[in-house]
Amino acid sequence: MTRGARAAMADARAARRLIGWLGFALSVALADQITKAAALSLLILHRPVPLVPTLDLMLTYNTGAAFSLLSDAGGWQRWLFIALALVVSAVLVRWLAVLPGEARCSACALSLVLGGAVGNLVDRVFRDGKVVDFIYFHVGSFHWPAFNLADSAICVGAAALVLQALFVPERKKS
Repeated sequence: MTRGARAAMADARAARRLIGWLGFALSVALADQITKAAALSLLILHRPVPLVPTLDLMLTYNTGAAFSLLSDAGGWQRWLFIALALVVSAVLVRWLAVLPGEARCSACALSLVLGGAVGNLVDRVFRDGKVVDFIYFHVGSFHWPAFNLADSAICVGAAALVLQALFVPERKKS
């Protein structure tokens, strides 16, 4: 087999891997949108539905970023967060494209972050800058800000990347 044929096969494998990870990210974004649609149709704004003593479902909207950062900024933040999500998504797709095939943990984590970013981006574009949140944790007088599946995917993916960076040694290059 020629060097060119081997390179073409390697490129084809890399393209299939990328398509698979992008499909996973798309499934995360789709699951996020399905759960948000369910929350919008089944829940009443700001009326909690207790599931267990520390967890409610409660429909709310967030026009800001994490922890409602910039939520009272007057509307311009919608465009900032849309632009930021587009740039981050492009960077994540590029990162996924150059990852080696054996970096499955990193690819999974990046796909989770990408899927979450796209899920919230869809809300910002099609819901007038508002992201639908509906998962609400609380213990006693402590209340965690409401969040959604996209937020969870972003947090899990980011935590996996940090843990991998801290505790998984890099393979030595030969």
